[in-house]
Amino acid sequence: MTQIAVRPHSVIRQALLDGQEVALVDVREEAPFAEAHPLFAANIPLSKLELEVYSRVPRRDTAVTVYDDGEGLAEVAAERLRALGYSDVALLENGLAGWHDAGGELFRDVNVPSKSFGELVESRRHTPSLAAEEVQALLDAKANVIVVDARRFDEYNTMSIPTGTSVPGAELVLRVRELAPNPETQVVVNCAGRTRSIIGTQSLVNAGIPNPVAALRNGTIGWTLAGQTLEHGQTRRFKEVSEQTRSTAATSARRVADKAGVKRAGLEALAGWQAEAGRTTYLFDVRTPEEYEAGHLPGARSTPGGQLVQETDHFASVRGARIALVDTDGVRANMSASWLAQMGWDVYVLDEIKSSDLSEKGAWSAPVPALPAADVIDPTTLANWQKTPGTVVLDLTASANYVKRHIPGAHWALRAQLPQALERLPVAERYVLTCGSSLLARFAVAELKVLTGKPVFLLDGGTAAWIAKDLPLEEGETHLAVPRTDRYRRPYEGTDNPREAMQGYLDWEFGLVDQLAKDGTHGFYVI
Repeated sequence: MTQIAVRPHSVIRQALLDGQEVALVDVREEAPFAEAHPLFAANIPLSKLELEVYSRVPRRDTAVTVYDDGEGLAEVAAERLRALGYSDVALLENGLAGWHDAGGELFRDVNVPSKSFGELVESRRHTPSLAAEEVQALLDAKANVIVVDARRFDEYNTMSIPTGTSVPGAELVLRVRELAPNPETQVVVNCAGRTRSIIGTQSLVNAGIPNPVAALRNGTIGWTLAGQTLEHGQTRRFKEVSEQTRSTAATSARRVADKAGVKRAGLEALAGWQAEAGRTTYLFDVRTPEEYEAGHLPGARSTPGGQLVQETDHFASVRGARIALVDTDGVRANMSASWLAQMGWDVYVLDEIKSSDLSEKGAWSAPVPALPAADVIDPTTLANWQKTPGTVVLDLTASANYVKRHIPGAHWALRAQLPQALERLPVAERYVLTCGSSLLARFAVAELKVLTGKPVFLLDGGTAAWIAKDLPLEEGETHLAVPRTDRYRRPYEGTDNPREAMQGYLDWEFGLVDQLAKDGTHGFYVI
């Protein structure tokens, strides 16, 4: 293994203060990452590095600094990044502990830049809000009120405020005028916790919506803590809007973007940026996934605007990069850009986009390296092998997918923890690797061969192919070879979180503004 350079905390901190591009990558799984990490660290686990890094750190000569907390993952990640073509890779000096010992602030949870920014917005603008009890009283009285849910539709469908309608964040300014045409209608914006309801409410205020607007204070968490009942499985969604509404919304959104310092560009400038060496440009389409799939700019990634603002670190993992946003109405890109500009990003809205420019169709597909060779078997062959001892199936999918359904007898493991997993697996004559599609599993075939010295096969089409053959399935945590650390259990997700976890999460969010001040590298401002 060749010598890997080391970067100290001081160099990265200064680069952040100077607005230079910084790719600080935490290669641990999401759960330990959520326990403690620097503000602008991007979590790209070693387990799925090849599947994510090309889209999240697109320029191969970006200065990438990787770290862990002493697990030995960072060194492996650095070598893997070099093999993937990254030419400027370094280890964070003394890892996570080194960052802390050098005076660097450590943050909990995920998507912290966006959440801390949301708290800063509320503290500076005093974003109006209503307590859960107040909103319940309005609903009980059948008052002139509408509840709009700013989360993704799947989150809304899982649990929602009674009467609520799904209007994901970037859609609010475009849609609310028709959802609440009477200017006296009280509009209540909710999410699961705080950030998206704060940003959604303030978006409507900034855009000059005539209605009284308020965030549901503390979202579905606050609703639950108040002892009030949530709905489940709801499907109420926004409708299309008139051209008049669209035009009015576009004018107000452009005014907000101009006030925030959003820059403008066209396709010619974009082409120049995409060919530019030494500078990263992200191209994001902030419309709905359905609109994106019907036609989009070549090379654009589908990132519905509300989620882009909520999860900016996941989509744009190089802090200090340039971001270009596109829509077809002049509302969603401008409103999303207004927030990204306040979060310190160099952000542009692409103007004068014609329908003929949207020449690519279909869902976004992440760029990945050339696929390694593997010995492939089909589901029928695997089913036959399982009739006699000696075949061990290893499933590398997300643990939530494994728990939901998996091949009978399959063991679940994390790719980055294969050595530890092998200690808990039965003796095998051969191994079969799978995941949802077999893509991630393919990258682990050679590693498992080296570790075991046994034949290793790839299930063609993964567990999806097994399911398509209508073969038997298991569910539950039947054979976990390592702990489920690939996913941090968010206190605001699902319907069975302990009250203490919910309250603890709210207390943490309330403290983020003070922690931002201690960190001192954020560069946020609020219009």
